[in-house]
Amino acid sequence: MATSRIIPMHVNKGKTIAQCLAERMDYSKNPDKTEGGDLVTSYGCSASIADAEFQFSKRQYDALTGRTQKNNVIAYQLRQSFRPGEITPEEANRISYELAMKFTKGNHAFIVATHVDKKHIHSHIIFNSTAIDCKRKFRNFWGSAKAVRHISDRICLEHGYSIVENPKPSRGSYGTWLGDQKKPSQRDVLRAAIDTALKERPQNYDTFVAIMKDAGYEYNDKKLPGFRTEGMERFVRLRSLKDGYSEGEIRAVIDGKKAHVPRQNYQYVKAPAKVNLLIDIQAKLQAGKGAGYERWAKVFNLKQMAQTLNFLTDNDLLEYDKLSEKTSELTARFNELSAVVKGSEKRMAEIAVLQKHIVNYSKTRDIYVAYRKAGYSKKFLAEHEGDILLHKTAKKAFDDLGVKKIPSVKALRTEYAELLASKKKAYGEFVTVRSDMREAQTAKANVDRLLGMETARPEQEKGHEQR
Repeated sequence: MATSRIIPMHVNKGKTIAQCLAERMDYSKNPDKTEGGDLVTSYGCSASIADAEFQFSKRQYDALTGRTQKNNVIAYQLRQSFRPGEITPEEANRISYELAMKFTKGNHAFIVATHVDKKHIHSHIIFNSTAIDCKRKFRNFWGSAKAVRHISDRICLEHGYSIVENPKPSRGSYGTWLGDQKKPSQRDVLRAAIDTALKERPQNYDTFVAIMKDAGYEYNDKKLPGFRTEGMERFVRLRSLKDGYSEGEIRAVIDGKKAHVPRQNYQYVKAPAKVNLLIDIQAKLQAGKGAGYERWAKVFNLKQMAQTLNFLTDNDLLEYDKLSEKTSELTARFNELSAVVKGSEKRMAEIAVLQKHIVNYSKTRDIYVAYRKAGYSKKFLAEHEGDILLHKTAKKAFDDLGVKKIPSVKALRTEYAELLASKKKAYGEFVTVRSDMREAQTAKANVDRLLGMETARPEQEKGHEQR
């Protein structure tokens, strides 16, 4: 496990606090990264309107204290990353929540958004710089990053997860930790594509652009030229690729004025293309998309139809009944494994709570017995209120969990270790089955659309109703 430094979030020039908070929150809560928002949790605020609640607390702070600050920090962000394949998204979110709670000591509202769009699961923790009581602000003290790492490492070791030993204070430490598993960045991929295009010795710059387009890249020929391909939201400017990859340098290589030296000596192997859902072009056009989008969507759909056919052929699912049966089988298996993983996580969470209350119950038992013998004296209660409250809380927790006989901490730790091993074993298959299920479901949805089954079913149902 690795944790980054604390990142203060300031107000960007030309933007309001509300705009900055909304942008940061929206990125963190992105449904495409958080499994439809299921991996977003919060404390002291509502995740859906956290930006507005953060802003309101700052107004309350100004009204209560009358203080103003220059270069005001509106929030802080922590990032927590996990070793690939070692943890479930739900467990990662729970651990990140625990980290945020222990670091802020419950004094600051926060959201935890766990992202699963990368090979490694990671969480974005954003906490309000203003305290919940609106009377003070968080002070980013010297050594705060070290404190976060120590808390994170302790939590991870308690739950049996990996930590980074002696991490280097650099942005590349997580990449170093991953080693050969590190995924090339979008710029690395683009550089490799340019290297390949230049190896074909294009006659001129237009030919070079044509080669790049054949490789699946879209070209932006405006003032700052760049390329993008599937999976890239924005164009990557050539000048941002630095030494050897600007437009001028590429033209110089094509004209024979200089030799091209690839920045890195690596071979990029493109990941196998996955089946994507066909685009409903008519619906997009009605929503306001133009002719350019229509041309792109037609090409995209043709590629997806070909990819769908390849998937069906490779998996011997050309018969529709076989495809339906396989999809149902994978869905059923996914639900079984999901139940095992979630059941283990639920029980592990209960054990964590039980352990804490068992310790508190044992420590305060003698005091509570004395309090009972004193006839529940108000004076005795006033003198030992904290211990008595802890004892009552522990007893209530046992009742809520249906615990009649208090188990030993040793037995709970043994059970926890068994559950963790079971969960890790199930999660390996869970990830594989989830990927296979999604691909089969997508292929079936594309076949249904091609066969006209999506529109046929409602018409058939309407006909039955009329009868």
